[in-house]
Parts: sequence; structure tokens; C-alpha cells
Amino acid sequence: MIEGKSFTEVMQRFREIEFRETFDMIVAIANGGIIPAAIINQRLNIELQLLKINLRDPSQKPKYDTPKLVAPIGFDFRDKNILLVEDRIKTGATVQFAIDLLHDARQIKTFAVNGKADYSLYDETCFRFPWIV
Repeated sequence: MIEGKSFTEVMQRFREIEFRETFDMIVAIANGGIIPAAIINQRLNIELQLLKINLRDPSQKPKYDTPKLVAPIGFDFRDKNILLVEDRIKTGATVQFAIDLLHDARQIKTFAVNGKADYSLYDETCFRFPWIV
């Protein structure tokens, strides 16, 4: 059984994290990055966009050999400072794919609730996010 974290505990980490850069835009990797990006956006109050990429099925098993863009990019990211948000970074393949897609951005920093990123709340074994029902 996968252990969970309380919503209060995770939200405290969101409140305490300090961003060292100024960002023009938050880009959430959909679907997992949507809720964390929305929480961050409550603090930063900047443009929020979705990058629709898929690699895994709902049970977290790989669905494809490599991440796939499942909807066209519908926003301008050229020369922007971007905070790229994902819920969980396991192998880094999805985040690297997103960075490659957004290569015309001025700067991209990564955020993960759990995993290795420029900014992360946790870097530990898998746990269930409190917003997953």
C-alpha cells in the first residue's frame, strides 16, 4: 500500500518554498501538474498554461515507449521564463520531453511535488498525493 501525505502537510511545503527567479509563466504538464501548478499560481499570480503530454496510464504504468504530445501547444512561450510543473518526476523523461518542446523559452526551471527538480517539495519514494481520490 502506498503511503499518503496529509493535505495540510503538503500545503505547508507549498507555502514555505522560495522561488529564486521571477517567472513569466507557469506551464503545467497535464494532467499531473495541473493541481500543483494551480496551487503555485495562487502565490505567483501569473499566466498558467497546460502542456498536454502523456506517458503513463492512470495506474502509473508506462502507456508509451516515450512521452507523447497529445494536443498542440496553444500558447506563446518564446523568450519567456517558465516554471515547468509536474506532480512526480520518476525517470525525468516527461520533463525532458517538455523542456525539448519548449526550447525557445528564455529559461525553464522545473518544479515537482515529489522527485528531482530545480524546486521540489519532496524527493522520496512514491506516496499518494492528498488530492488523488
